[in-house]
Parts: sequence; structure tokens; C-alpha cells
Amino acid sequence: MAEEYMTQAGRWCSIRSLNKMNFITRLSALCLRKSKMQQRHQSSRRPAVPLGSRILADPSKVFEHNMWDHMQWSQEEEENAKEKAAENSLVKVQWEDQDKYEREASKYWNEFYKTHKNNFFKDRNWLFLEFPEILPEKRREELKREERSSEHKKINSTNSFSHKNEMFEEGEKYWKKNYGGGSTSVQGYVYNKKQAKSLTDNPQGENCGEELGRLESFPGSDATHRILEVGCGAGNSVFPILKVLCNTPGTFLYCCDFASGAVELVKSHSSYNSAWCSAFVHDVCDDALPYPFPDEILDVILLVFVLSTIHPDRMQGVVNRLAKLLKPGGMLLFRDYGRYDTAQLRFKKGHCLSENFYVRGDGTRVYFFTKDEVWNMFNLAGLTEVQNLVDRRLQVNRKKKVKMQRVWIQSKFQKPLLLSLNNPEETTKRHPYR
Repeated sequence: MAEEYMTQAGRWCSIRSLNKMNFITRLSALCLRKSKMQQRHQSSRRPAVPLGSRILADPSKVFEHNMWDHMQWSQEEEENAKEKAAENSLVKVQWEDQDKYEREASKYWNEFYKTHKNNFFKDRNWLFLEFPEILPEKRREELKREERSSEHKKINSTNSFSHKNEMFEEGEKYWKKNYGGGSTSVQGYVYNKKQAKSLTDNPQGENCGEELGRLESFPGSDATHRILEVGCGAGNSVFPILKVLCNTPGTFLYCCDFASGAVELVKSHSSYNSAWCSAFVHDVCDDALPYPFPDEILDVILLVFVLSTIHPDRMQGVVNRLAKLLKPGGMLLFRDYGRYDTAQLRFKKGHCLSENFYVRGDGTRVYFFTKDEVWNMFNLAGLTEVQNLVDRRLQVNRKKKVKMQRVWIQSKFQKPLLLSLNNPEETTKRHPYR
């Protein structure tokens, strides 16, 4: 339900041309509040996020939904999964073939996107539910205050059409309150009168602008909130993000993939615009390759179902390099396959490359993590755990009456905020893009 509302919010935003961040995020907050009230079989002990709140309280109703959250495995199910993984790992892929899959990894992914284009994966409309850190910090804090102030209000209507009208009216009021009746532009950005006066009257802000002007320009150099998606594929995260962030003052999205075919799919999409997004080909395993921006300027790195495609021996180097791109206080958001996921147990003998690392029939590879492995990698890279969860769900094919145990790892790791209390000006000089 939340995904449906977020999609509708983007459509109304486009119709009314009110694609500013304050308006969009206000609609998103309302959507999330309403969706929590709509879901059936919820447990009062579990929040809607992280990882959902649709709990299977009555096993006889298992085929009423496509997915059930927070599934607990019995000891027997755990043992059966271990046995299946051990069995399909008995026969390893020959060394010469393993070397070929490593050397020609980009070729296999290019062939994948040439075949499937942007039709294989669904858009990740859940991103803002599980990873609100994608939004600029000030906007998140603003939403939190609005949530707290409106908790006492009861929403009685369950009709989706009335929801749509109410959300639009709320968003319109919010727009008028913050920007209507005297909005102005400063350096190309829209502010209300109070914000504009604060900016123009602040000499320190002028000095910062002069300092930035002297620095080398790069895509997104004038942004204040920068996001990088690693392994963007055909844009299944890129375009849900741009739907919310496009034309938002001070926000810029980078996205990269080592499959040139995937990057071309992103650039050829009708929603792609180089004014707020830069897509580029990049192999994160190659430390010698420069990024099109300096180190320590990113607020958020999105690493979703990407690290699992990389050889285990190279994962730590990739994480170490990405950590250097984050600002102090920046966040790395991670989601990937977990140990004993149905996808791992379905592999036949002869597809195992090494322990918990497999090759698919099309030549692409996949690793299945434990949360301890994830913690160790990011900790060694100097990042601090904010969240590190095992997401166990029951996925259901209602037509075929098939049940599948899904396991994913979802994590958030932050770069420590190292500030010099004795000399804050020195810290600003060292991190001018902050």
C-alpha cells in the first residue's frame, strides 16, 4: 500500500509541477502513516519499519498475501537449509572456468542487460521506507517533528481516493506555508523570505561560497547533499529516488555500474537529467580508477544487491574504497542476500565457486552473507554499525501454492564524525564540500 501511495504522490507532483522537496516528503510522510493502518495481520509488538509488519498469525491464511515479514525458522528448517547448501557445494566449478567468470564478469552482466534491458527487476519503491537516510538530514528532522505533532490526529477514512485528496490538500497547504506568498530565489534555489534573508545576510556563507568557487568543479560540485548508488543496473533504484529528489535544491545523485549497457539504459531513460544525476561506468574493484568527484564528499552510499556479485576476496577492498568517499558522518546503506536464502538452496551441484559463492547459468555470480560477515567488513573499513539485521520473510506464489523462505541482510553503517572541538575552522578546511 505504501508503494502505491508513493507512486501516486509522484504522479500528482508531476501534474501540479510542485516537485520541491518539502512538498514531496510531506506526501511521503502521510503515505507511510496511512499505510501502517491499512495492513492486516499486524503485530502490535513490531513497527512497520524496519522490515515490515505483516505477521503471519494464522497459518491457514498464508496464501492471502505474497509476502510475510519477520518469519522465525524452526531448528529443523535451519538444519535442512544447511544440509541443502552443503550438498550443492560438494562439486566445485573448475578453476579455469572460475578464472573466466572473474575476468569476464562485465561481459556477462552486459549480456544480461542486453537480454533483459530494464524489464527484469522491479523498481525499489521501498527504499524510502527502509532507508530514510537517503533524504537530506534537515528534511528528515522536519518530517520527524511533523510526525510527532500529528500523532494525536486520527485518520478514519479508508477510501484510497479520499486519501489522495487529503494528501494533496495537506501538501498544498504545506507548500503555501513554506513557499507561497513571497518565495524568492537565491543562487538558483527557491527559499521563503526568511530563509533568503538569512542566506544573504550571512557573511560566513559568502566566504564559504567564495571558497567553493575556487575549488575544482565536478558534477554535483554545488550540491549540499550527495548520494552514490553503486551497481545501479538499469535504474531500479535511481528513478524512484529521482522521482522524490529531482529539482530539490542542493541534492545530487551519482550512479555507476561496470556494465556499460546498464549505464546506457539509465542515461536513455526519459527521467534521466544530468542537472541532478550523473551516471557513469565504473569498476569498484579497480582501486586505480578515479571517481568523477573527490573523496569525502558523499552523504549516502547505496549498496543494494551489489556486493554479492563480487568475488569474496575482493569485497573488503571495495568496502574500504567506498568508505573513503563518505563524508565524516556519511552513511552506507546495504541490502543483499543472506545465508540459506531460497536462491542459494536452489542451486544444483556444479555451480558452487567457493563456500557460499555460486555462478548462475548466465555467468553472473552471487554470494550469500551472514550479518557477522557484513559487520566485520564494514568495521574493518572504519565504519560504525547503526543497523545490522537479518530479514527473514516468507514469499508466496499464490497461483502455484508455493512457499519460499527468503533471507536478506539489511544494514546501515556510518563514518565516524571526527570534529576538532579546539579548532572547528580547521575541520571545515579539510572537508570543504560539507
